[in-house]
Amino acid sequence: MAQVRWITAAFILSFASSPQILTARTEHESTAATAEHLGKVYFPTSCSPEAQSGIEKGVALLHSFQYEEARQTFVVVEKRDPKCAMAHWGNAMSLYEQLWEFPNDKTLKEGHKEIEQATKLKPSSPRELGFLSTAAAFYHKNGKLSHVQRKEAYTAALEKFRQQIPGDVEIDSFYALSLVSLAEDDVDMMANLRKAIAVLDPLLPQYPDHPGVAHYLIHATDKPELAEQGLAAARRYAAIAPDSPHAIHMPSHIFVRLVLWQDSILSNIASSASAAHASEMHTAESHYQTHAMDFLNYSYLQSGQQAKALEVIQHMDHLVGASEEAKADHRAYLQARTLLELHQWKEAAKLQASVGSNRWQDATPWARAIGAARTGDVATAESAVKDLTKTVAERESRERKGGYTITPGKAADLSEAEAWLGFAQGKTEQALEELKSAAERQEKTGGESVVIPAREMLADMQMELKQPSAALAEYRIVLKNAPNRFDALLGAGRAAQATGDSSGAQ
Repeated sequence: MAQVRWITAAFILSFASSPQILTARTEHESTAATAEHLGKVYFPTSCSPEAQSGIEKGVALLHSFQYEEARQTFVVVEKRDPKCAMAHWGNAMSLYEQLWEFPNDKTLKEGHKEIEQATKLKPSSPRELGFLSTAAAFYHKNGKLSHVQRKEAYTAALEKFRQQIPGDVEIDSFYALSLVSLAEDDVDMMANLRKAIAVLDPLLPQYPDHPGVAHYLIHATDKPELAEQGLAAARRYAAIAPDSPHAIHMPSHIFVRLVLWQDSILSNIASSASAAHASEMHTAESHYQTHAMDFLNYSYLQSGQQAKALEVIQHMDHLVGASEEAKADHRAYLQARTLLELHQWKEAAKLQASVGSNRWQDATPWARAIGAARTGDVATAESAVKDLTKTVAERESRERKGGYTITPGKAADLSEAEAWLGFAQGKTEQALEELKSAAERQEKTGGESVVIPAREMLADMQMELKQPSAALAEYRIVLKNAPNRFDALLGAGRAAQATGDSSGAQ
């Protein structure tokens, strides 16, 4: 416990003197969330005074995506005040893990039931009724509604609500998050992200200690072309809610986009320690820790700290509260990505699926296919591509059954593996086209910040084909979207040298 506090405090203090950190205070300040170091929210309700502090703590936890602890908090509120309608609203909202996992049918019914119970308590406050109506729009009983239709109904209800009560930071924050959620489903992606930014940007200086404003602004700007707009929120968020593992981690989404590797490393060391402690206390699941370790491993790799990147993988065996299956899944993914990042093709080609891992989310055949192809082992590459094809089919089948929308076109990992197999087979033009298509699909959505870009693989392939000028052009595009990626910089330098541009290479 003391070590966790020390690591977290050290990270927060590292940004304490930052000029981006705002210090203005809001007119209304909550004592509950502040006492728990979760930020400041002002969420008045008609519930009893004994319940009110729990409500505000629960809302602060929702804003930081600490869903399990939020559920526990709202259950306690309900016991303290059985007539508190907003306790049921909180229970329902803690079941909707926005940007993460969409509720299944059973959970949707549970959420609908909570909102029904809240409505039966007949709260008199127009504000409380408004929050219940927006939640009801999402938890509508119509079982035929798609994920996107539910999200659109929720966003529309929130938009109407904020028109009825303008200037309410809680309504505005939840509305902005709903826009980001729609963007995640590729619904008017950039338009909805910019709309969310327009809502949140003026709120950050007004409510510098509000967890939702800073958090959602980071998510809204987590794209290459928008990341600069999220830096002030990134510098602020961990200091707002230092008791939230997710809040400590989130700034690294912007740090990675803006090449602030050491800041990302500090962020994720602190987040991982905090998440492990939360798992020990049964207030959070293990994925908060694995997500931080994912970014930590990547940031070590990009800053040239290979030994430390490998240590992160070894630490996967010691995850607190994770099943053996979850450990195997995350270890396999980090091993696969790390070997390809380090261009250790022979080692990648020898990878075998971990015992107990879920095949549908195992990255092993992807890495094995590319590693084998890069070493000329066509037979192993062919076998791995067959395994990956089955893996992708199972993954997409599960997603469809869960109601998720599948991005049109071939999955990026399968395109990459097939392209390198084609290269090994001598089908170079086909292989180049495959990687170009994968890169374009990837960049259309802004791409994940901690993956190996398909366009970088395209440039690598062009270098293998002795086409340095073409490769240099592709590396430059990669570096525009992912500045200072280690392999892209190294590749660009080699490509420039090969064209005779020594000063450019330097």
